[in-house]
Amino acid sequence: MQSWQIQEAKARMSELIKRAQEQPQDITLHGRSVAVVVSRTEFDRLSRTEDSLVDFMRRSPLHDLDEIDLERDKSPTREVAL
Repeated sequence: MQSWQIQEAKARMSELIKRAQEQPQDITLHGRSVAVVVSRTEFDRLSRTEDSLVDFMRRSPLHDLDEIDLERDKSPTREVAL
C-alpha cells in the first residue's frame, strides 16, 4: 500500500484515484495514517450486506420441521470448590 501525505494527496488527487484502482492508498497526517482510499469495486465488496438472521434461518434444513427434539444431557453436574 502506497502512503501519501495529505497535502500531496490533495495536490495529486487524480493520480491517487487511479492508483487506488490497483491497490488501497494510505493517507497520512503528521506521520499517522488517517484514511485509506480504495476503488469502488473494493468498497462494494467490503460493505456488502449479508442476509439477515431470519433469511439464514429460513434456509436451514430444519426450517419446515414442526418439532425439533433437543435432548438435555442428564449427567450430574460437577462439584466445584469455592
